[in-house]
Amino acid sequence: MRKDILGRPTQTLLFFVLLTTSLYFAKSFLIPVFLAWLLALLFVPVSNKLEQKGWKRGLATLACVLAVVVAIGGLVTLLGFQLQGLAKDTTQIETKVKGRIAELQGYISEHFGVSPQKQQEMVKKQQGGSGGGGGGGGQAGKIVGGVVTGALGTLGNFVLVMVYMFLFLFFRAHFKKFLMKAVSEQNKTKAGQVMQESGVAVQRYLGGLSLMIVCLWVMYGIGFSIAGVKYALFFAVLCGLLEIVPFIGNLTGSLLTLLMALSQGDNGAVIGVIITYALVQFIQTYLLEPLVVGAGVKIHPAFTIMAIVVGELVWGVAGMVMALPILAIVKIVLDKIPELKPYGFLVGNEKEE
Repeated sequence: MRKDILGRPTQTLLFFVLLTTSLYFAKSFLIPVFLAWLLALLFVPVSNKLEQKGWKRGLATLACVLAVVVAIGGLVTLLGFQLQGLAKDTTQIETKVKGRIAELQGYISEHFGVSPQKQQEMVKKQQGGSGGGGGGGGQAGKIVGGVVTGALGTLGNFVLVMVYMFLFLFFRAHFKKFLMKAVSEQNKTKAGQVMQESGVAVQRYLGGLSLMIVCLWVMYGIGFSIAGVKYALFFAVLCGLLEIVPFIGNLTGSLLTLLMALSQGDNGAVIGVIITYALVQFIQTYLLEPLVVGAGVKIHPAFTIMAIVVGELVWGVAGMVMALPILAIVKIVLDKIPELKPYGFLVGNEKEE
């Protein structure tokens, strides 16, 4: 009759340790699967509407996959054209940035008494002294090889995600039947509710996020163009796309745009970028997120940040992107299981009833 008081906490801790370890070591397999699953959930309503209009499931599914391919292909093409022009100005940009750095070093030397040589030594020490430069040609070869390998790996993963997405969409009825068979008779209703609510949560979040990114493209494009930033369209698209990485994505894009403005030597462009970023953040926070994204993912801010941090540690950038929709699904499951409802309330952002 003796019960181990530490039994349940120990088992829970062991479960999370094993789960995190498994997710980390299986990430090369799981990342494409989860990304395809989320995309499939997003396009289920589209596929259903096409089928209601008389399309066969295979054709409707293929249309959804092609829509993703065309959208991503169009973005890559647009960014590629912009990058070609940006690459031509790389030397000029580098020269101007070095000039700005020299001005900054002169200011520090004049006002703080730290010579430029001492500043360079401090920077090298901070970088850990990355070991001197011999073999320029070999280094260039390594960089080119790394770029080619990375591009091929990305292309391979993209094709794999599209294949998985097609399979998840086409065989969604089969997977649903499996889940219904896997639960007991008295839990079938709850299982159906979990599947339906999970799909709606993912569709609201990803659909709202996609619409918000388009709005950000327009606002950043107008703002950067008025500010006089070169390649304003490229940086507007970049800032919008980086929004898929919560919190740090749009800041990173704006800092890159600010660097471009600094390289132009135009103080007006620098001020314009800062004003644009501030205005866009205000509109995004108080208008776009409540109206466009809405309350589809009711996650407490503390757990939002923790989910993103854990996602980055386990799956890198892909984990940061998928952290919130996956956590939203986990919360729905927690809310449907009586024993786990307190944890669902803890993770959620709604008031206690």
